[in-house]
Amino acid sequence: MTSSSGASRRQVLAVAAAAATAPLLAGAPAEAKPKQPKTWDLTVLGTSDTHGNVYNWDYYKDAEFDDSKHNDVGVAKLATLVNQIRAERKGRATLVLDAGDTIQGTPLATYYAKQEPITSTGETHPMANAMNVLKYDAVTLGNHEFNYGLPLLATWIEQLGFPALAANAINAKTGKPAFLPYVIKEVRLGGHGAPKLRVGILGLTNPGVAIWDKANVEGRLVFADMVATAAKWVPEMRRRGADVVIVSAHGGDSGTSSYGPELPNENPTALIAEQVPGIDAILFGHAHNEVPEKFVTNLKTGKAVLTSEPSKWGQRLTRMDFTLTREKGCWKVVDSSATTLNTNTVVEDPAVLAAVRGQHAKTVEYVNRVVAQSSVELSAAESRYKDTPILDFINHVQTEVVTAALAGGAYAGLPVLSIAAPFSRTAVFPQGDVRIRDVAGLYVYDNTLEAVVLTGAEVKAYLEYSAKYFVTVPVGAPVDPETISDPAVPDYNYDVFSGVDYDIDIAKPVGQRITRLVLAGTDTPVAADAQFVVAVNNYRRSGGGNFPGIVKTQVYNAQQEIRQLLIDWAQAKGVIDPADFFVPNWKLVREGVPVF
Repeated sequence: MTSSSGASRRQVLAVAAAAATAPLLAGAPAEAKPKQPKTWDLTVLGTSDTHGNVYNWDYYKDAEFDDSKHNDVGVAKLATLVNQIRAERKGRATLVLDAGDTIQGTPLATYYAKQEPITSTGETHPMANAMNVLKYDAVTLGNHEFNYGLPLLATWIEQLGFPALAANAINAKTGKPAFLPYVIKEVRLGGHGAPKLRVGILGLTNPGVAIWDKANVEGRLVFADMVATAAKWVPEMRRRGADVVIVSAHGGDSGTSSYGPELPNENPTALIAEQVPGIDAILFGHAHNEVPEKFVTNLKTGKAVLTSEPSKWGQRLTRMDFTLTREKGCWKVVDSSATTLNTNTVVEDPAVLAAVRGQHAKTVEYVNRVVAQSSVELSAAESRYKDTPILDFINHVQTEVVTAALAGGAYAGLPVLSIAAPFSRTAVFPQGDVRIRDVAGLYVYDNTLEAVVLTGAEVKAYLEYSAKYFVTVPVGAPVDPETISDPAVPDYNYDVFSGVDYDIDIAKPVGQRITRLVLAGTDTPVAADAQFVVAVNNYRRSGGGNFPGIVKTQVYNAQQEIRQLLIDWAQAKGVIDPADFFVPNWKLVREGVPVF
């Protein structure tokens, strides 16, 4: 009875109170709007795959960089955009990250790794000079950071005024991270007295390093799966107080690899976003694509994870913007977005230019040295689909070096074949003076020369695999050189052989295209059990491109850079004459009829 009468009394009081206030509320809306929670904002700027570009300069053409879309390149351009955004935000939290592939890719970068290596001179690397001026907050190690060996990488890292991250690069002896896995940056969300935010930045490098730079890392580093590594470290970062977690990953988002299943996924960015809870955004690189903004739903939490990739060479800057609130003492991202900004809209930052001016000038002087005279103009424009002298130049030098090295040894009696890829569509040796930049423009990668023994059957299988580069064009259909190749296969993953004669029938299905394979200058078919020494670059020999049969023990490996061998040959000869090396030995056909 007591509780019942108490409840009745409360109801009466409530009704009376409502009646008493009714006149006061008569003109008010039925429901007051809830108070909006206060919000703050964070901006994260991202670069990737700058590949040794500081100035907006094409060292191969000795001119300002320009392409068909009028892109610009270089850290100096990126710095101008970054400084504009910092000024616009007037001290509000702004972080700048890079997703890797920084110290390789231009003659500028090569010069300070090979001609005057920073490990010998103690000079600061141009990419450290440029990035220190820009004041990055962190950089992730890309696969190309390992190209010049671990001592040079360690020297470069020491020269940086900010951390270099690679959580999945493991010391092979200790099983512990070989580099800093992550950092947690404390930033103020505004001016004086504004609350602090702790931003965790996790760096992930590419497992393909184990193949591509095997000589530099084997026995020293192991590269763990990027997804599993993120799953290990993200909860740890959260436990250590990270309010927001950004992953900086050197891997694309296609979910596929250019190599086989023996290594963890090369391009797992979308998989990381899907499978690892607790990530707010991923800045990624490696694939050289422009992905302004892409959301990936995490399968465990249903949360949309923001991802962005800023193209290559400093052509774009990613801008990520986050809106945050505090709920019960915890930060929460309530909105996020991203875009990419084009560096061709701004001038170069003078402070970055000044920091690298002397090194840039020294590189320009070096690449303009004349090494030989060419009797005629040689162009790489048609090398993908026609046998050209300029690609034969590469194969001739490689064959000559390997033949001389094996003379008098166990393999001296075997024919030497050579493999080269059309790395450049624009390389030209002009008639007359040929400079270092002309040769470097033909062979743009820092590959070294190796050799292995292949059977005739393995040579044929290799050629069949390479021939998948071409789309199928039926007999009678028009052939357009612009569309003759499969866009999914990059030019650097198509190889031509010297030392055997062969036809590629592009009217036939993939796997059945090598319709003629004979010993050089004969009609004698290559026997399946015949043996050949094959000169090949280290990238391909160690599994790059996933070509069959080529990953085997080298019979030659003197760690000589192919680009330098080409320069040395030209300097020694003094004259580049196709009569010395051009041997037409392959062609595209349809039913035996040459396409070109």
